[in-house]
Amino acid sequence: MTYDRLVCANCAAPVSEGRCRVCRAHRARMQQEGGPLGGLSPAALLALVALLVAAVALLVHRTA
Repeated sequence: MTYDRLVCANCAAPVSEGRCRVCRAHRARMQQEGGPLGGLSPAALLALVALLVAAVALLVHRTA
C-alpha cells in the first residue's frame, strides 16, 4: 500500500502531507521499507505484471 492513501489517526490528515510527527515518522518508515517497487502506484504494478506475463507467453510461444 502506498502512504499517499493513508490517513493519520493522530491528526486525521493524509500521511503524505506529514502534518504531525506521527505522520512524518510513519511516512519515513514506509519509504525505507518500500524497496525498489515501493514507490510505484498500483496501476503501474499491474501494468508491469501484465508486461511480464505477455513476455513469458511470447517466449513460450516461440519455443513451442
